[in-house]
Amino acid sequence: MELTKHGHACVVLGDGDRRLVIDPGAFTDAGALDGATAVLVTHEHPDHFVPDRLRAALDADPALEIWTNTSVAAQLDGPGGRVHVVGHGDAVTVAGFEVQVHGELHAEIHPEIPRIANIGFLVDGQVFHPGDALTVPDEPVATLLVPMHAPWSRTADLIDYVRAVHADQAFAVHDGLLNDIGLGIVTGLLGERGPGTPTPFSRLAPGDAVEL
Repeated sequence: MELTKHGHACVVLGDGDRRLVIDPGAFTDAGALDGATAVLVTHEHPDHFVPDRLRAALDADPALEIWTNTSVAAQLDGPGGRVHVVGHGDAVTVAGFEVQVHGELHAEIHPEIPRIANIGFLVDGQVFHPGDALTVPDEPVATLLVPMHAPWSRTADLIDYVRAVHADQAFAVHDGLLNDIGLGIVTGLLGERGPGTPTPFSRLAPGDAVEL
């Protein structure tokens, strides 16, 4: 499987002619959806989900299907049977990938801001994308995608999260709001210049890919 980082929170998992796109939001070039076999969406925030963009992709490709939570699916109510609702504990086959769903709620931004639904996806038992939450799956994870920076996050909590998941390796996502200085500082704290974690951590720039 090849993992390609796109803008901000979006990654694409490729295996042969299968192309699984996760969270192609507003900070992601629309080209990330080109050739998509299926799409997973963790939650409704615009940096993860652009309704018009996904509707256009569904119109352009009658074979394209989407898996997401109830609130996102409600905004894509046109293409019957091609938008699938999943939730915590579900296991589905998506474009030949085995996908397990973990988590229920977005991380707390502030006590006075209501929390919305957020689900994370574990693909083929290898790659876990938590969306905007620090969900720890109840099974081993080979590659963890870490939401590196957000209005709701503290670097200390991210360090503890990487330790808790104890993956074989971790890569940064959700980093579109950081400039080069911030990227360097937070990457260092989560990786080699931090207090130490058992998981190797690094950042892929948009367009970079790794074989898993």
